[in-house]
Amino acid sequence: MNVLKLIKESFTILKTNRRRTILTSLGIIIGVSAVIVVMSVGAGAQSLIFNQITSAGSNLIGVLPGYSDDEGPPASVFGIVVTTLKHGDAQAIAKIPEITAVTSYARGIDTITWSNKKTDATYVGTTADYVRVEDTQVEIGSFFSKDDNKSMNRVIVLGWQVAQDLFDDEDPIGQRVKIKRESFRVIGVMEKRGTESFQNQDTLVFIPLSAAQKLLLGINHVSLIRAKVASEDEIGFAIAQVEDVLRERHGLSGSQENDFSVRATAQVLDALGSITDALTYFLSAIAAISLIVGGIGIMNIMLIAVRERTREIGLRKAVGATPASIQSQFLVEAIAVTLVGGVLGIVFGALFSGAIAIGAQYAGYNWDYVVSIGSVLMGIIVSSAVGIIFGWYPARRASKLDPVEALHYE
Repeated sequence: MNVLKLIKESFTILKTNRRRTILTSLGIIIGVSAVIVVMSVGAGAQSLIFNQITSAGSNLIGVLPGYSDDEGPPASVFGIVVTTLKHGDAQAIAKIPEITAVTSYARGIDTITWSNKKTDATYVGTTADYVRVEDTQVEIGSFFSKDDNKSMNRVIVLGWQVAQDLFDDEDPIGQRVKIKRESFRVIGVMEKRGTESFQNQDTLVFIPLSAAQKLLLGINHVSLIRAKVASEDEIGFAIAQVEDVLRERHGLSGSQENDFSVRATAQVLDALGSITDALTYFLSAIAAISLIVGGIGIMNIMLIAVRERTREIGLRKAVGATPASIQSQFLVEAIAVTLVGGVLGIVFGALFSGAIAIGAQYAGYNWDYVVSIGSVLMGIIVSSAVGIIFGWYPARRASKLDPVEALHYE
């Protein structure tokens, strides 16, 4: 039988039984849509993570307290307090020739008040090199100096959103705000930055590290050291130098494990990329199970169709139709149903993925809309395979019907 004629007849039959065709293809539509959405959301989430991390700079090195192996994060990431890092470590790292700027961090969360207004914010104790390491700017006023840190001066630089919440259109420079019972003089307001490294930078406030440690937190350690390397090509060498300096300062020798962890941005991206890829493929495999369910539904509907069209099959065989042509007819119908379902599933999946991306972007996240060619091809190939696999048995059964018995079927 002519292939084009066979396809045309199959679509004619499917159009005649539209309700059955829609119900038959529904499982495929849902399954393919789910696969497309999962893979798109996985790629979008991966892009969000990458964009957030790279926004901090690709030539940065982070030093965290606590030991970790090459694959896992240090204990401090899980909220365990580790006190092995000191600001003196940062000052020692600053002497490494490949390092151009270093800053330390100590954080806390509290209410900031001015007059009768208040807002909750994260206060960051840091040093004058913060603006160089983070590659940011002060919009109004100035950032604090090294002398402010040495003298433990009570000065503060507000994030853009905090300044808006407390002062609206008033000039905040020179005003005094309170954190706990301590009063700080506002000397600057940071430029608007939005969300970077999974933190809204505009809701932060910055005070000298010494003031944060002694006046607010009551500690002498830091939670993070971040260093900027002169060139990305020197990151590997710089990490080795940082490890040598810190091991010597912490009195570690021989086979003793580090009580700190040094990570570069590229290492973090590689680790997170592997995790998000594995998660995406795992969820896609789960979503693909619905395609198997849809395939079983197709097989059941096609078996019903064979039973309902028994007399038609007997008549076609009586006028010379071969078992191969009968089998081809039903097989093409099954493939056509799954292909239509696959195409509709791709369209609906792409639209839904686009809606998710738009929603994430509207919420302020740097989320990329990604529907890969691979996911589209997978949807088409898998839906076609489902049609062939689950359509073969009903088609085979139709081709084996005895024409005499089929003509007498009621």
